[in-house]
Amino acid sequence: MRSTSLFSRSVIWLIAIMTILPFLLALMTSFKTPSELFQGAFTLPGSLQLGNYLSAWREGHFNVYFLNSVIVVIPVIVISIFAGILSGFGFAFLRLPSKKFLAFLLGLGMVLPSEAFIIPLYHELHWMGMTNTYLALIVPQVALSIPFSTLMVATAFQQVPKELVEAAVMDGSSRSKILWGILVPAIWPTLSTLSLLLFIWTWNEFLIPLILVNKDELRTLPIGMMFFQNKNTLNIPELMAGAMIAILPIVAVFLAFQRKFISGVTEGAVK
Repeated sequence: MRSTSLFSRSVIWLIAIMTILPFLLALMTSFKTPSELFQGAFTLPGSLQLGNYLSAWREGHFNVYFLNSVIVVIPVIVISIFAGILSGFGFAFLRLPSKKFLAFLLGLGMVLPSEAFIIPLYHELHWMGMTNTYLALIVPQVALSIPFSTLMVATAFQQVPKELVEAAVMDGSSRSKILWGILVPAIWPTLSTLSLLLFIWTWNEFLIPLILVNKDELRTLPIGMMFFQNKNTLNIPELMAGAMIAILPIVAVFLAFQRKFISGVTEGAVK
C-alpha cells in the first residue's frame, strides 16, 4: 500500500516538473544576455537582465498591448458574469418555455469553434462599422462567454439549499433580493472560479483580435506577441521577456485566486 502511494506521488511530481520546466526555462532565458544563452539552456543567468523586459516593453509596444488586454478583459468579465447571473437564475428557478432547447443552444454555443463563425462575424461587424474598435474585441467575447457563464451559474444556484430560498419567499422577499442577497453570496466561490476562467480565456484569445482588428494601437498581447516574434527572431532573451510579460499576469491572477478556484471547482462534489 505504501509503495503504491509512493509511486503515485512520484508520478504526480514528475508530471508537475515536466509541466513547469518549460515555463522556468523561458523565465531564466528572459534574464540572460545573448552570450549566456549559448552556454546552455539550463545555465543560470549571471545577473537579472531587466533590460530585456524594458526593451520588450518599449520596442515591442507591450505597454500598448498590455493596456488593450486590460481594457478588453475587464468589461468581458463584468458583463458576462452579470448576464450569467440573470440568465442562470432564470434557468434554475423560473419556468421558461422550451428550457431544454435553450439549454441545448447554449451548449452548442460553448462547443462551436471560433473558426466556424469568424468570417460571417467579420462581415457583420464590418457592416456595422465596429471593426478596428474595442467593441469588436469585447462584444464577441461576451457573447462567447455568456453560454458557459449561464450554465455554470445555473448549476451553482441549483446546489444552494432550497430551504434558504423557501424561507426568503415566506418572508415576502422579492426576486431581486433573493437573487442578490441570498443566492449570489452563496455561490461566491463559483463566481470567483468563473471570473478566473473568463480572465484566462479572454486574455489568451487570439483569433478574434487577429481577424477583427488590424490597427497596432488596438492589438492585444497575444497578437502583439506574434508580431514581436516575427520582428525579433535573433534576440531570444528579449523575445522570452515579451512572452513573460504576456504570461505572468495569468500566473499572478491564478495564484491569487487559487484557493477559491479549487473550492469553486469542487464545491459540488460532496453535494
